Amino acid sequence: MTTLPPLPCYLNGSFTLLPNAKISVMDRGFIFGDGIYEVVPAYGGRLFRFAQHMARLDRSLAEVRIANPLTHAQWADVARQLMTTYAAANGVGTDALDQLIYIQITRGVAMRDHVMPTDITPTVFVMTNTMKMPTEAQRKQGVACVTADDFRWEKAHIKSTSLLGAVFARQISFDAGALETVMFRDGFLSEAAASNVWVVKDGRVLGTPKDNLVLEGIRYGLIEEICRARGIPFELRRVSREEVQHADEILLSSATKEVLPVTLLDGKAVGSGQPGPVYAQLIAGYADEKAQSRQQ
Repeated sequence: MTTLPPLPCYLNGSFTLLPNAKISVMDRGFIFGDGIYEVVPAYGGRLFRFAQHMARLDRSLAEVRIANPLTHAQWADVARQLMTTYAAANGVGTDALDQLIYIQITRGVAMRDHVMPTDITPTVFVMTNTMKMPTEAQRKQGVACVTADDFRWEKAHIKSTSLLGAVFARQISFDAGALETVMFRDGFLSEAAASNVWVVKDGRVLGTPKDNLVLEGIRYGLIEEICRARGIPFELRRVSREEVQHADEILLSSATKEVLPVTLLDGKAVGSGQPGPVYAQLIAGYADEKAQSRQQ
């Protein structure tokens, strides 16, 4: 049996440690995966692009008809208290650690019925841990990915806790010894199991449209901002499998990966087989944003 680490967490109004946090077996998050989650990075105790994360949380909650149980300020207060507690438990100040805040809201506790009940209280859970960043080798050499058809549902824009499709997709790459599974729907790029995917061709950054077929990562806006600031052409449109296969560069983005180069796809080199110049500019811009965040 796995022993849970004594990480600080928040459950339904109370702060506790992870092994002590308990919910009902009739929680709809447990029974149906009927809930929403959000993951917020914090660099040196400063929440990174928090407003954008809260906006996405609001969008997902609205889609599944759950009222946000806390204000944005209350979410920030909970996150900061958890970060402070975790840092203190490690004998350092919050400015010495990069942490990852996990937020989850489920519809609440009710007898099992597919219809959404409207008279129950949402279950609110938040935890924090040290953020696991890409290794120096991954940054310098890039990572390997494999491809697969996108077999998930067509509401990928909702950041739902119903993640069995993503679990299957990530297992494909794990079994192949790769970092991620790049997926295609009807011959066009959608996203990876737990990342957005970007294609670089002739110096232009291409990404998939913001629609119901992909989860709009917070880095969507950030990458566009960095591209604009550095004069890199940026375009969102349908990207064919052939374009991905013949890309000069392929990049992954997520809260933990930040921006990460893919140098091997299905066993074949991407472009030169090394991280490319557009990646170098994007990760430099990302580092600037992180530095600014730490100073706020």
